[in-house]
Amino acid sequence: MAAETGLSPHGVVPPLTTPLDGRGEVDRQSLERLVAFQLDAGVDGVFLGGSTGEIALLDTAQRRAVTEVALGTVAGAVPVLAGAVDTGTRRVIEHARQAAELGVDAVVVTAPFYVQPHPEEIVEHFRHVQAALDVPVVAYDIPSAVGARLTPDVVAELAEANLAVALKDSSGDLAAFREVLRRTGAGFPVLSGSELLADTAVELGAAGLVPGLANVDPHGYVRLYRAARDGDVRAARAEQERLARLFGITAIADRGRIGFTAGALGAFKAALALRGIIDCPATNPPLLPLDEAETRAVARILDELGLGLVSA
Repeated sequence: MAAETGLSPHGVVPPLTTPLDGRGEVDRQSLERLVAFQLDAGVDGVFLGGSTGEIALLDTAQRRAVTEVALGTVAGAVPVLAGAVDTGTRRVIEHARQAAELGVDAVVVTAPFYVQPHPEEIVEHFRHVQAALDVPVVAYDIPSAVGARLTPDVVAELAEANLAVALKDSSGDLAAFREVLRRTGAGFPVLSGSELLADTAVELGAAGLVPGLANVDPHGYVRLYRAARDGDVRAARAEQERLARLFGITAIADRGRIGFTAGALGAFKAALALRGIIDCPATNPPLLPLDEAETRAVARILDELGLGLVSA
């Protein structure tokens, strides 16, 4: 199916944050800078409206603005993928059609959440979504957010029936990841969403990486991916260890004040603001941003790793 559609996701495909202004509207200029920063690093695609992009919190106008700005900035340089995530099939199709009409190259779809679907219902969900669209569907396994797994059996069926052209795996289950690779083969790209096991994933056969931390340091993940792809295990491991230190920014927020998601996304946005890529580290409600002390702690880690202001 990947070959038939002409889309075979690979390489580094960052799930972009959604820059917001002080009023909660999409900050178009910041998003343009963020996309340009990613392209300058040599990424192989961009993913809009993933978990890092706050997809579950975006309203229709925000989703449209993000897609329009990103497509205009990318201008065909790399594939643009857009998330279509919701509680039921009809809602997902509605979101996916909007993104397709705006011109994205593929939509990224999870299992429906809230309703705890059976594996057979998940397959039927993808069957309906794929039949309703003229763009490819990338399956997205993120059970921590959705509450349901895309098991190796489900993924193998999606691949065999051409209901999805690739998988983004954010399950955190390395054994299942290996089994999916074994069951689907080289013709079905599997991309890892792990920040901390990126080198291992590529060595195992992952076609690419979709790490949220690549917003902050896309150059590092491009170096890691290329080293791992080319068999330079030592260079890939060194880059992975450096990025693991950078990932420490996600543990800074006081969990007694805000939740894990707000702490991680807030850290990404704080780091992007400190690097001069976005103007404001605001997150969509109900997520709260980092406070001043937490932002200073992020700045210290950036300084330690030599990640300063990005030149215009």
